[in-house]
Order: sequence, then structure tokens, then C-alpha cells
Amino acid sequence: MNTTAQLLLNKKKSILDIWLQNQLEDAALRDDLISNDELHRQSDELLSGLARAVANGNIDNVYAPEFEQVTDILTDISITRARQGFSPRETGMYVLSLKQAICSVLEQEYQNEPETLYKELIIINNLLDNLSMVTFDTFIKGREEVILRQNDEINEISTPVIRVWEGILALPIIGTLDSARTQVVMENLLQEIVNTGSSIAILDISGVPAVDSLVAQHLIKTVSATRLMGAECIISGIRAEIAQTIVHLGIDLSNIKTKATLASALQLAFSMRNVEVRKVNKTAAFNFTK
Repeated sequence: MNTTAQLLLNKKKSILDIWLQNQLEDAALRDDLISNDELHRQSDELLSGLARAVANGNIDNVYAPEFEQVTDILTDISITRARQGFSPRETGMYVLSLKQAICSVLEQEYQNEPETLYKELIIINNLLDNLSMVTFDTFIKGREEVILRQNDEINEISTPVIRVWEGILALPIIGTLDSARTQVVMENLLQEIVNTGSSIAILDISGVPAVDSLVAQHLIKTVSATRLMGAECIISGIRAEIAQTIVHLGIDLSNIKTKATLASALQLAFSMRNVEVRKVNKTAAFNFTK
């Protein structure tokens, strides 16, 4: 058994105590996201796995089979912390503080053997730096998963299909309309057409900051898909600047019903459904109900 493995096994309790103390004294520790008991459990599990891994003699390649348990533990911790809202620094310091603890014990153990101390410090630094890279890479992947999931959730929330009247749906679009979002818009709209049996769908683009040729093509695709489902589509929210842009781009929307406001689109939809909306005098309505 090599010197590093012997140290991790024989001085495990001392290393763990110093490591936990380093973490608890860190002003950036998020005790609102992780309890002291959970921190102790994670640290003890990782240190035990690390001691078993280096006992096989491999202290260079952290991607070797003997380090599989260690990397699995670090992967789980990194992904969990990414989802919980820990910062990259806070997650990276988890491993770096272990290095500080091991180096502290090494200095005490080999203070009279400078050559051995130097050699072991080099080994530990390389080993823990490599594990830090594993932690950081995994953390980034975890954050990317969180961001992608949040984007999907935002897209779902920002493209609600509203049933405004029997047979009439409205879908207000807010923000930039790209290919991925167009797919979500079409899926939500077509599914709601099937669920409600609606014959008219209003796409309101009042909240779309700008319309270029790509956005216009996405709108045309949505209109075409809606018509294939047997429903008519009206685009509302055509502001003056958007109208000018569409004309300058030479985009033909002549076969699509368009309106400047959502109110105008609703009025058109009511007429297409043979629905008449009238103002009723409150006094007359009261006398009638009596």
C-alpha cells in the first residue's frame, strides 16, 4: 500500500474533522440548502471511497475503474448542488477544501521528512485537482440541464392557449419566436383545437418585439398547420412598424386574416361564428329579469 493510501486510511478521522471544519467555517457555505448532517455524510462517504481507490496503487488516473465509486459520488453531489442552486465556487470548494485538509495532515505527519512531504503534496495536489475538474464538469452539465428545463417551462407558460368563446381560441405570444418555440406553439395550439373542437384560432403577436422573415415564416407554418386541422387562423397585434417590416421583406400575408388589435380579431371571430355582441342597458336588463 502506498504512502498516500496509508495516510488516508490511518488519518481518516483527523482529515474528516479538519475538512468539515474548513467547510463549516467558510462564509459562503449555504446552510440553508444543506444540513450539517448531510454535509458530514457526503464528506465521510467521499473520503472513504477515495481511500479505497488509492489503496490499489492508482493515484494518477481518476477515470480508472477503481475511482468509479469516487466519481459517482462527486457526480451525484455536483448535479444535486446544481439543482439546489449552489454556485460553481461553492461546489468547487467542496473538493478544494478536502485538499487543504489532507495537506494539513501531511505537514503534521512528515514535518521532519521534507522530501517525503514534498512528494506527497505533489501527489495529493494532482489527484484532488483532477477530481475538482470532474466536479466542475459535472456541475456545468447539471446547470445546463436545469437551464434547459427552465426554458421548456418558460416556453410552456409563455404560450398559453385560452378558450375565449365557444369555438374560439386565443394564443398570445410574448417574446422572440424561434424554431423551437414555434414547435411548442403549434403543438399546444393543435392539441387544444382537438380537445375543444374549435374552428377559429387567434394568434396575438402584440408581445413579439420584432418580426423578420424567419418569424414570419414561423407564423405562416403555424397558420398552415391550423388550417390542416380544419380551423381558421387570425393574426392580431400587427403594429405599424411590423406592417412596414413585412412589406419591406416582401412577405405575402394576403391569404391570412390579420388585425391590428386583439379586440378587432375577436370581433372578426364573432362574426365568423355568427355571434353578435351588444351593449345592454343595465336598467332594461334589470326590468327584464324581473
